[in-house]
Amino acid sequence: MKTVRLTSKRQATLPAELCDELGVGPGDEIALERRTVEGESVWILRARKPDWSWLGAAKKYAVRHTHDWEAVEESIARGMAGDRRS
Repeated sequence: MKTVRLTSKRQATLPAELCDELGVGPGDEIALERRTVEGESVWILRARKPDWSWLGAAKKYAVRHTHDWEAVEESIARGMAGDRRS
């Protein structure tokens, strides 16, 4: 079991594996939310910064293709099949 350690200034020190999984590093913020899951009260951790890494590929696709619905459906089908061609 991994634990969270608090510093003397009441700041949390998180395990490196957890930070990697959340995609956060030094200086980033993590949002904590209290939720009820299956009748039990739990804390949900999530990175506060959005992941925009997909935006470059979307822009590249938009410039090179028509924007009719058929082209969008074909692209989605290729992506779901594992075809990385744009």
